[in-house]
Amino acid sequence: MATAKKWSNVAIAMQSAIAADTTITAISKASEGVVTATNTLANGDYVIINCLGMFQLNARVARVKTVSGSGFTLEGIDTTLFDTFTSGTCNKLTFGTSITTATSVSPAGGEFDFIDTTTIHVNSKTQIPGLASPATYSFENVWDVADAGLLAMKLAGDAQAQRAFKFTFGTGGNIMVFSGYVGANLLPGGQSQGLVTTQSVITMYGSPSYYAS
Repeated sequence: MATAKKWSNVAIAMQSAIAADTTITAISKASEGVVTATNTLANGDYVIINCLGMFQLNARVARVKTVSGSGFTLEGIDTTLFDTFTSGTCNKLTFGTSITTATSVSPAGGEFDFIDTTTIHVNSKTQIPGLASPATYSFENVWDVADAGLLAMKLAGDAQAQRAFKFTFGTGGNIMVFSGYVGANLLPGGQSQGLVTTQSVITMYGSPSYYAS
């Protein structure tokens, strides 16, 4: 039976720093993909991968596992059925900016367009999945123009800069990490005698990764 969770004691952190490129020379196809790269990473570090060929990993945030001088394992990411890697880089991430003003969060997107494959030889329609729409997270935030997290989101949005995010569901709880683009203009809104709020949104770029803790 699934363990129920609630939106309480959820920590949201945004990328505050990104290290220089580390060149990747190979990524294996395995139940947990192994990256070949000369690196100085440690177990538990988070990286963002940018690559060609194995497009399923492009712009994906992953946690590092089983580090050696010749590379590391992508914890929990099964690359068995992925396309073949040709070239790429990875960068260590620091999640040092806390987003603490969100009062609600709403996911959307990720639905497939479907391609009609019906032929003249059948009497019922058939279809296959095409491309998925971009997944988004929309937030309502407490409006505070001095809040460091909101200001960092606005700065990222103004620069149209990609940022990585980390959601942690309670102390030692489940983790979701992903990268995306931020929209946050800090325009105040709300209702008469109600809380002054502002809207923000993250549009995912690449697939999310999930960890038990």
